[in-house]
Amino acid sequence: MVRLNSIRKGCKDVFNSFLVSSATYAGNYEFPVIAPCYDIPNRLIPFSKCISSKDHDYWVHFYEDDYLFERLWKNPNKYLSILQRYNGVILPDWSLYRDMPLVMQLWNIYRSRALGTWLQYNGIKIIPNVRYGDDRTYKCCCDGLPIHSVISVGTHGTLKDLVDRHYFVRGLDTVVDQLKPNSIVVYGSCPHCIFQKYRNIGIKIYHFESEYGTSMKKRKGVV
Repeated sequence: MVRLNSIRKGCKDVFNSFLVSSATYAGNYEFPVIAPCYDIPNRLIPFSKCISSKDHDYWVHFYEDDYLFERLWKNPNKYLSILQRYNGVILPDWSLYRDMPLVMQLWNIYRSRALGTWLQYNGIKIIPNVRYGDDRTYKCCCDGLPIHSVISVGTHGTLKDLVDRHYFVRGLDTVVDQLKPNSIVVYGSCPHCIFQKYRNIGIKIYHFESEYGTSMKKRKGVV
């Protein structure tokens, strides 16, 4: 049996093949498989802040600009011990824009999963972040993810524009149908009109306000 993405002697591992040295794969695009998680985050902290934080009673998330966590892909071992201090990690949320070529969308899904299987191998609790772009990615973005467990989605920047909202809602319907999660962690806006139907079928929704949303409320004197 050919070993997928194996490390080649004498070659510099520019593709981070070591991340998937113990992985199994699923789907037509062979995304690394992520084991199920049933834990719910108590608090969330972005990766860019977790590096210097002295308080580790958080789950680390990546719902921030890609450039703030691209360094994790470039040097995963450098940050492993930092991530191990925390309660768990929600997988990286690399952008999947609809105007990106499909291969770039697939690459960003792969990178998140590759890091996920490696972090799990190193004893870190993982909640898969489910990110999709256009409708070509709706079903394949679920490949390798567990069913009947906890997933996470980020809504910041996906709901204000009506076209973006349309793609987000259709994609999430597909994800829920495929994975049948028992719980969804939502980072960002959590509109009743989108998420209540999932509550109605028994899925628990755990809402975490984005840092942007919290800052806007503070400006308006809401919190």
